[in-house]
Amino acid sequence: MRFGWPLVADMDLDSEPGTAAFVPDFDDTGEDSVPFVPNFDDTGSQPLPRVLEDKEASKPKDESKAPEPAAEPESGTESIAAPLTVPGRYQYVKWWKLLLVILGVWFGAAEVGLSLFYWWYHTADKTAAVYMVLVYVVACTVAGVMLAMVQGRPLISALALGVMSGPFASVAAAALLYGYYYCERVGHCLGGLIPY
Repeated sequence: MRFGWPLVADMDLDSEPGTAAFVPDFDDTGEDSVPFVPNFDDTGSQPLPRVLEDKEASKPKDESKAPEPAAEPESGTESIAAPLTVPGRYQYVKWWKLLLVILGVWFGAAEVGLSLFYWWYHTADKTAAVYMVLVYVVACTVAGVMLAMVQGRPLISALALGVMSGPFASVAAAALLYGYYYCERVGHCLGGLIPY
């Protein structure tokens, strides 16, 4: 049985142009559509910024002369602008400063690890203690990443390393406390802390 009316998509495409599929035309090369061809040989139109050295800047200028056209720079008279570095500031950390910063952060992290493990061991409901461990690890990670983004301050970068590795020191301190609790019950331990 055939219906009495024709389907719209089959008969009348002009009244419903939204039903036709879009087909892009890439062959359009009219006056507004010109293919772009880069010119890599043209370096003269965009000159690099130049900085005069002290010798050139200290010479007196004679205003009566007409300005000369720019010529190719001679070696030693002009140089490309270099990044600014402050003399006397180290761009690295000495090994003993790195060690002191990391050990200082680890000492504080060990106290946090001991406290969290003590709380976890002596509480009946361990949910809050485990949640605080998660918050502590996330806080150390975020703070370490934020500190690592500081540029030009090597001691802050050393602090970032210490903060990122803070949970390691916390676990090491908690492991010693766990060994102490375990050795109180078992009795055969190396140094009273390490079970064997």
